[in-house]
Amino acid sequence: MSAIDDLPPLREVIREHQLSARKALGQNFLLDLNLTARIARAAGPLEDATVVEIGPGPGGLTRALLALGARHVIAVEHDERAIPALQAIADHYPGRLEIVCGDARTFDVAPYLGSTKAKIVANLPYNIATHLLIGWLSAEPWPPWYDMMVLMFQREVAERIVARENEEAYGRLGVLANWRCETKILFDISPSAFVPPPKVTSSVVRLVPRPSPEPCDRRALEQVAAAAFGQRRKMLRQSLKSLPADPARLAAAAGVDPTRRAETIPVSGFVAMARELTNSRNDNKT
Repeated sequence: MSAIDDLPPLREVIREHQLSARKALGQNFLLDLNLTARIARAAGPLEDATVVEIGPGPGGLTRALLALGARHVIAVEHDERAIPALQAIADHYPGRLEIVCGDARTFDVAPYLGSTKAKIVANLPYNIATHLLIGWLSAEPWPPWYDMMVLMFQREVAERIVARENEEAYGRLGVLANWRCETKILFDISPSAFVPPPKVTSSVVRLVPRPSPEPCDRRALEQVAAAAFGQRRKMLRQSLKSLPADPARLAAAAGVDPTRRAETIPVSGFVAMARELTNSRNDNKT
């Protein structure tokens, strides 16, 4: 597929609007419309869908989402230089593209959605990608305002997101992501596909919210995971000492020996320890 619409090629758009990628904004533009369409299809079906896109830049993924049928795309772009290029896409797809010039880290999506569920689809700026993901994974109430995320990360970050126990990349991010979502790396994208090419391979990850994650307090889960992986080479009986609960009691709640290390504990074990931490706090209050 050499084209998805009759708009100008992305390289021409970049030249016309002088959209040289800015390192400070974490920009790496994906110009291959075959790849942007592949990312968009991974979030399908898109017919009648509302999509939130972060960092659209010159609009390659935006165009793919609209060409493949997305009813409404909310594009959040921090770089004011890109707005005219995005406006040309909005003019081509009347009433379907809403452009928000602002910082995704402080963007409140609620006024744009109402009761509608959205998909989040984005080639995320590398420098804020993990920050944004943790924010979306921490959404309250749960299930969240989105029903799927299809996001591009550096391969190393993608591996941390999908990692499970006994895998080298397993850590705090993997615990949070896999507690609340089903996660999967869909495919990799070579540095050569980007302008400018990054120094690392990128990966597209799909996250689908679990309707009913194992019950526990999210903050307690984050606290247990932070303590355990903060000293990941130490046994739980040592790494959990910073918490206001007996490490042996926490380990027992998870059904594991306190001599185990964090990377060997499944997500369900961290959930059990988080519940016990909450119970311990409540006991101390009475």
